[in-house]
Amino acid sequence: MSKDDAVDIYTDGACSGNPGPGGWGVVMRWKGVEKELSGFQDDTTNNRMELMAVICGLEALKRDVDRVNIHTDSKYVMDGAMKWMHGWKRNGWKTGAKKAVKNQGYWKRLDEALQGHRVEWFWIKGHSGHPENERCDTIATLAVQQLKDSKLM
Repeated sequence: MSKDDAVDIYTDGACSGNPGPGGWGVVMRWKGVEKELSGFQDDTTNNRMELMAVICGLEALKRDVDRVNIHTDSKYVMDGAMKWMHGWKRNGWKTGAKKAVKNQGYWKRLDEALQGHRVEWFWIKGHSGHPENERCDTIATLAVQQLKDSKLM
C-alpha cells in the first residue's frame, strides 16, 4: 500500500469546563476524499473527548485498513494507546499501582476499534496553526456549542 493509500485521521476534543459539556471533531482523508465527523456529550472531560474523537474516527472505517495514520494533539491518548494499554489489558485493566484504569470503558472501546487496522500515531502540537488540527478544534468546539444550544430550547 502506498502512502497515498493510507487513511489519515485527524482528531481533537474540547470541553467547556473539565468536567463539563464536551465535543469531539474528526477530519478523515483517503485518496483525496475528505469527511468530517463530530459529536458531543454532557458532563464529560477533555480526555474522554480526545478518546472519543479517535474511537469514532476508527469506527467510521467500513473495513480493515492496512495503513491508518492517526494525528492527535493528545499525548494522553497517544501514550495510552502506544505505551500503556498493553500492560493495562495484561493486568485486567488495572494500573501498575493496581488501581482501575481511568476512563476504562473508553480505552476498551478504543482497543476494539484498533483491531484489524495497522495504525501509526503522530503527535501534533495543539493550537500551533496546524490546519487539520485547527479544523478539528473548530468542529469539536462547534459540537459543544450545539449541545449548549440544544439545552436552551
